[in-house]
Amino acid sequence: MADPTVLRDDLDLPVRLGPRPPRRVVSLVPSLTEAVAVSAPGLLVGATDWCSHPAELSVTRVGGTKNPDVPRILALAPDLVLANDEENRRPDLDALREAGVPVWVTDIRTVDDAFRSLDRLLTAACGLARPAWLDEAEAAWREPTACRGDSPCSDTPRGGPRAVVPIWRRPWMVLGRDTFAGDVLRRLGVRLVHAGHAERYPAVPLPELLACRPDLVVLPDEPYRFTADDGPEAFPGVPVALVSGRHLTWYGPSLVAAPAVLAEALDHPFVQGATGTS
Repeated sequence: MADPTVLRDDLDLPVRLGPRPPRRVVSLVPSLTEAVAVSAPGLLVGATDWCSHPAELSVTRVGGTKNPDVPRILALAPDLVLANDEENRRPDLDALREAGVPVWVTDIRTVDDAFRSLDRLLTAACGLARPAWLDEAEAAWREPTACRGDSPCSDTPRGGPRAVVPIWRRPWMVLGRDTFAGDVLRRLGVRLVHAGHAERYPAVPLPELLACRPDLVVLPDEPYRFTADDGPEAFPGVPVALVSGRHLTWYGPSLVAAPAVLAEALDHPFVQGATGTS
């Protein structure tokens, strides 16, 4: 038998793969689950309870991203587990490694990171051909129409709306610096009010959010499920855009449609006139 192949993941950690491409993969990240399932149906044998796409996915469920059932994963005898440095806990991943399971960890902070990371994961780690949807996604994000309004597609969009982007409520938490979703919005011409914050997902009390006097509030439907009846009432008089959390925060096949889907929502905000609440 040939020697195993040792590759390095996004964290530059060694991943000791077998002499053949993986045939039994468990994914602990919804984005990566969809990316692998669309690219190679049948390769996945396990995924988290939160892995909702593709809709027809039929694999063993192994718990949540933060509390995966390690014994259940090991019982599936995977030859590769896919994870993300932000979404998964290192003690769980260490337990899998100690049991002899190769773990590939992604670290994605920008749209360009996503393209590079997905290409390596699918082609190098999983031994697949580069999927057509990945080329389509890169093309979609190169188009000028990906910009919101008249803002240019550049590294420093000018004149776009200053936005507060809550991702949680009770307590209120928002997008800060160095996040994938923040880069997505930046590319669409949105300027995050908290882009320069010391924390990536700072907790900011509602009075402070209102005091920022944002031009726009962007409310995704995940991880907190903001809706027309839950969230906008806290920002009376401020335009609010309800957006798809999958298209804002997932990196995978959803990237193909994300520019158009998000631009449509951002271009049609509504104003809530009710009294603000906590």
